[in-house]
Amino acid sequence: MDNSGNPQDVVVPPVEGVAGGGTAYGWNDGGTHGLNVKGPIDPTGIPTRDLVHVWCMPSTANVGPQDMPRHLEPINLLAARNERESVQIAIRPKVSWSGSSVAGTVQIQCSDLCSTSGDRLIVGQSLLLRRVVPILGVPDALVPVDLPVSQINLFPGETTALWISIDVPSSQPPGQYEGEIAITAIKADAESPVQILSKVEKHQLYRDLKGCLDIVEPIDGKPLDEVVERVKSATTSLRRILLSPSFSEFFSDNGPVDVMDEDAISSLSIRMKLNLTVWEFVLPETPSLPAVFGISDTVIEDRFGVQQGTAEWYEALDQHFKWLLQYRISPYFCKWADGMRVLTYTSPWPADHPKSDEYFSDPRLAAYAVPYKQVVSGNDAAKDYLQKQVEILRTKTHWRKAYFYLWDEPLNLEQYDSVRNMASEIHAYAPDARILTTYYCGPNDAPLAPTPFEAFVKVPSFLRPHNQIYCTSEWVLGNREDLVKDIITELQPENGEEWWTYVCMGPSDPHPNWHLGMRGTQHRAVMWRVWKEGGTGFLYWGANCYEKATVASAEIKFRHGLPPGDGVLYYPGEVFSTSHQPVASLRLERILNGLQDIEYLRLYASRYGRDESIALLERTGVYFGPERYTFEHMPIDAMRGQIFNACRS
Repeated sequence: MDNSGNPQDVVVPPVEGVAGGGTAYGWNDGGTHGLNVKGPIDPTGIPTRDLVHVWCMPSTANVGPQDMPRHLEPINLLAARNERESVQIAIRPKVSWSGSSVAGTVQIQCSDLCSTSGDRLIVGQSLLLRRVVPILGVPDALVPVDLPVSQINLFPGETTALWISIDVPSSQPPGQYEGEIAITAIKADAESPVQILSKVEKHQLYRDLKGCLDIVEPIDGKPLDEVVERVKSATTSLRRILLSPSFSEFFSDNGPVDVMDEDAISSLSIRMKLNLTVWEFVLPETPSLPAVFGISDTVIEDRFGVQQGTAEWYEALDQHFKWLLQYRISPYFCKWADGMRVLTYTSPWPADHPKSDEYFSDPRLAAYAVPYKQVVSGNDAAKDYLQKQVEILRTKTHWRKAYFYLWDEPLNLEQYDSVRNMASEIHAYAPDARILTTYYCGPNDAPLAPTPFEAFVKVPSFLRPHNQIYCTSEWVLGNREDLVKDIITELQPENGEEWWTYVCMGPSDPHPNWHLGMRGTQHRAVMWRVWKEGGTGFLYWGANCYEKATVASAEIKFRHGLPPGDGVLYYPGEVFSTSHQPVASLRLERILNGLQDIEYLRLYASRYGRDESIALLERTGVYFGPERYTFEHMPIDAMRGQIFNACRS
């Protein structure tokens, strides 16, 4: 895909205020080349390419309402197994064909991706489609749309972006896959091709399908001839169901057809080829880099009206935990107290509860937080509770994933001493427990060295042996990557000490971070920086820390005093629709991309050495340092392609 500047021969519509212009009926956005606009336009008789611009953009592009058209090219993607790869489609109306305030309506149809050997990536399962919705005027929220067919409204003088994600299962056969996306301009009052069944029809369909299941289920131990008869009977019933009027839209005189093969659409639609190469490498199910992200339980309690300890509360936390796992993130819940003390826990259930074992044993979870005290009030004394939890967890094979996160960014001697005291108590029960502390300075009332940075570097010697994971702010380093050596030199990896990093309010532009409005490659570069600097883990303070609200559908407001987007990586689904599923941000998808890049680089390093993997980052122009990384997507594809070619089996 070409992601160079906008073509110079495109006529830019007039701009009227921040919302853009071109609102007059029948306005022209360039490129219609001979379309005679006289009176109402009937889109069913005009090729869609005469009514809209369509082009592709990479996942690192921020496609805004005023983005101008580019040349349409086929989509060519590369993905490992157990990887998600994404691309964007941009649509901009050339003229209006609707009598309302919208320019017109287009229908989007997606086919399965098929290989020559007959393997498939199914629409709605492996292929997802979401609409990019601006937050504070910046493209960010990814709101799901219907599949395999959906309809969206286009607005005069505005570009609309769609985000396509392809999830490749670990077991997917490697090879070349090809699919198609058809975009068709339709009348505003056109009925959706997705037929909605009445309650009576759904009940009958349910009874028929259940009848088929009842026929074939009791076959264990049955004679072969009886099994054959049962299968024949179920086949007959299923064929009758598929030939029923409920599925008539999928049939022609020659039997069932793919929705992408309907002649009525093919003559007018813009058809986009989607090609995907799936290669042999499988991204490890357990992420190589633990990325632990906080979820505020109080935000969930307030917004969704659930009380701590109730069945609804456990259900809400469970939903958020499981949803974030798909992003190669190890979630933890957090509750803040005075002085930046924080209660963190990955499972809201006690250690001996089956759900805790389910959480901690999940191979997608790379690390889990153990609470220092009870999350939900009970009869046990706090001290007894901690001891019992630790004794239970130490008997489990997943104990190696455990860590304690007790204090966020201690500032003075009293706070540092509190960390050491709590750690001493934990180590009395579990000498091998890992304590994690985030910090950006040493104690300000007991300088450890003559300069602030020297004091920062001396924190490990001050906290040792009470701390094992030293999690430092990237903001402290600025653009001085050479200072990383000073930090690492102070650590004792032979004694189990690790160096993790984090971003939050800082660092700011142009350094990599996840603030709203930053470049797409800037979001993705956070993990490139981790790889080059040699961090062994990453922490982010909050994924849902927006302003308090007591209604699920309330407008999202970022917290005052924080950069827009800081602490908010997903949104409640209720803000955009009736769905209760969280809505990912575009930034969260790029975080996933960065974590997947680390797996690619790790594979390359396993073959050619870590130094060579860093050389590859630089040789392809992807990342040199916190102020020198690619602004374009092409170097990313070049790096991934070189790893693909160098490491293919």
